[in-house]
Formats: sequence, structure tokens, C-alpha cells
Amino acid sequence: MSLERFLTQVVPVRQKLYRFAFRLLGNEEDAQDITQDALMKVWGMQEKMAELQNMEAWCMRITRNLALDKIKSRKYRLSDDLDRAGEVPAIHQQSPHAVAEQNDVMGKVHVAINALPEKYRTILQLRDIDGLSYQEIADVLDIDMNDVKVNLHRARKSVREKLQNLQVYGL
Repeated sequence: MSLERFLTQVVPVRQKLYRFAFRLLGNEEDAQDITQDALMKVWGMQEKMAELQNMEAWCMRITRNLALDKIKSRKYRLSDDLDRAGEVPAIHQQSPHAVAEQNDVMGKVHVAINALPEKYRTILQLRDIDGLSYQEIADVLDIDMNDVKVNLHRARKSVREKLQNLQVYGL
């Protein structure tokens, strides 16, 4: 692989790799480390890149595997993303009531998503947040595309039911 190919095909997905690693690890510094490690590993495996059909999916798989290895090695616990929500600057000012209501709803959504099993959380992240296609998710996770569809449906249904139960019953 040439430097030009690396710069045109791998470097542009760096932010997506970071977001994926951050979602898995819940820690900004570790996500940056994993992203850098993944890019180094991709660069080190240049000879394999010529035979790849989907470079992005391969990079995502490497990132996933490195993040899972880190979780296993350090007995990692996912931190709550909501603690960092206040660090994001506001684009326009909303009323304090609207901001509080929005934070409350997003907090409930994050709690519902974080309560999902890891495979559901990962598929939901890749599809609904990162915007990957079903085939790309199947390539990243090395599973059948029908499994992706079924697991995504179950994840969405579970989140929807939890949010409905919160709304209707306050549970």
C-alpha cells in the first residue's frame, strides 16, 4: 500500500474509528489510543490491503478487536457519556426548561441503550449513530447480514419498550 492510498482511504475514517472506540470504551484518552493503535496496525498490514473489498469495515473490525482486548485486559467499566454532555458548547441558547427536558430525555435514552447487551449496543451504535450499512456492519462484526438485521431490530425494540414503559408507567 502506498502512502497516498493510506491517506485517501484510511485516514478519512479516523473520526469514525474514534467514535466507535469511544462508544465501546467510554473513555476519551483510551479511545484515542485505540484509534492510533488501529491506524498503526493497518499501516503495518499493508500487504493485506490489496485484497480487501471494504477498507473501512476492515479498519472498524481492527478497532473493535483492539477495544475489546483493552476491555478484557483492564476489566474495564463503561463510564457514563452523560457526564461529558455538559462539555459540548451550545450552538444557540435554549431556555433552561427546554435544556433540562432535553437532557432528561437523552439521559433516559442513554440508560436504555447502555442496559442493552454488548452485541445489541454495538450494532445500534454502528447503524444508527455511525450510519454504516447492514453489509458494512456484518463485515465489521464478522457475522451474517441477517443476524445484523435481527439484532438491530431487537435492540431498537428493547429501547423503544423501555422508553414507553418509562413514559407510561414511570418504570
